[in-house]
Formats: sequence, C-alpha cells, structure tokens
Amino acid sequence: MILAERRPPDPRQRLGRLGEAAAEQVLQRAGLRVLARRFRLRTAEIDLVAERADLVVFVEVKARRGDRYGTPAEAVTAVKRRRMARAALAFLSRHGRTDRRARFDVVEVFVDDSGVRRVRHIEDAFRLERDP
Repeated sequence: MILAERRPPDPRQRLGRLGEAAAEQVLQRAGLRVLARRFRLRTAEIDLVAERADLVVFVEVKARRGDRYGTPAEAVTAVKRRRMARAALAFLSRHGRTDRRARFDVVEVFVDDSGVRRVRHIEDAFRLERDP
C-alpha cells in the first residue's frame, strides 16, 4: 500500500482562516449575521457575506503580519473590487436578495506570533464606479 505524503498546511491559508475568524467576531459584535463564508464563483470570491435587516454586506478580509507593503486594505485592488461586485450580484440573485441594499466592507486583521493583534473594520470601504 502506498501512502500519500501529507503536506504541511500552507501558512498563508492558516493566516487567512485566522483572519476570517477574527473578522466574523467583529461583524457579529457590530450586529451583523454571517450568511456565507468564502462564497465562490469561477473567477471571484467573497470572504464573508453578512446581513442586518435589509442590508447585505460583502466583506473582504485581509490578514497581514505587518504593513511593510502598505495597509491590508490597500491590497484590495480595482480588479478585486470588480470581481467582488460580480460575485455579490450572483449571491444576491441566487439567494433572492436583489431587493436589499448592499455594501462592501474590508476587515484588516493584523497578526503576530501570539495571534491576532488588532482588527479594523472599514465599513463602506469602497463603492463601484458606474461605467459612463
């Protein structure tokens, strides 16, 4: 019998999961209920989807060990924002929530060797530009 070698977990995935868990706690304390985690389309993903009353919040979580290369929120590029918008429209349509208001948030999670050091929830972090 041949046993498959087990690869050690990717540290980036571990960091991402830690960040998502911290972000979820912050959202819940803000009165939001998490509807979905890692909602995926073929070309896009939304880390967390939450709601409160008639508001659906699409959340990008960025966990970092430092800000040497800028803040985590600065890593949410225009391409990422467009992909999130595409995924958000699909989510709203698939779940019968097209009549709801929507917002895009970013949660920055700063981590060190002892765990989560600081979490910053940026509500309404960006809006999408409409094509002319």
